[in-house]
Amino acid sequence: MSGTALVVGGASGIGLAVAKAFVAEGNQVVVADVNAEAARSAADEMGARAVAMDVTDEASVAAGFDGIEDLRTVVSCAGLTIPGAITELPLEQWQTTIDVCLTGSFLVLKHAGPRIADGGSIVVISSLNGRQPGAGMGAYCASKAGVTMLVEVAALELASRGVRVNAVSPGLVDTPLTAGLSIVPGLTDEYIENTPLGRAGRPDEIADMVTLLASDKASWITGAAFDVNGGAHLQRYPDVLGKLRAMVP
Repeated sequence: MSGTALVVGGASGIGLAVAKAFVAEGNQVVVADVNAEAARSAADEMGARAVAMDVTDEASVAAGFDGIEDLRTVVSCAGLTIPGAITELPLEQWQTTIDVCLTGSFLVLKHAGPRIADGGSIVVISSLNGRQPGAGMGAYCASKAGVTMLVEVAALELASRGVRVNAVSPGLVDTPLTAGLSIVPGLTDEYIENTPLGRAGRPDEIADMVTLLASDKASWITGAAFDVNGGAHLQRYPDVLGKLRAMVP
């Protein structure tokens, strides 16, 4: 789809790959990120525009949409994860995860809806954890399951204008967000062992699905969540909590 694509969380990882993919297709792209400097650097490199956006702040989200013309695509990629057992996780860490992953997605959808052109496409990055539980991942699993249902509701509410809303649910993807897994002995190996295709994904592979969903080739697809995880949803989730506890003397 031609026009302007806004990529929220577009300064690194999956979001950066998505922004680059839209530029390669000839779209005008706006890179939005809480890290304003990183957003400017990424945007300058690819010939895009940058805006600062904190998805936990509604005024910041609303301002990020200002001045965007011919908005045809919005992709919400902002996210984080803070592992911890439900009985041990501090409320502040639970709330931070919910604020970024779930409330942040809500705010992007809320402000994208009135601004996106009729017939446009919104894609929200969910996660394997939106459908697969993992010990120690309660906050993240709950937030991403909520994202998946939020996408379905938004698809219903925006369908009368021809706006399609879908989710993409990656498994383990090599990004700065997942790089920290390497400090937990054996955790990355266990992810790979439980991925039938036997490897982590690449950001560009997620971007390929996002650009497909934004294109006319997906013109009759809305309210869906697509697993892009090498088949990891067919097996079990790694024992994140057990491996974290094993690190404590």
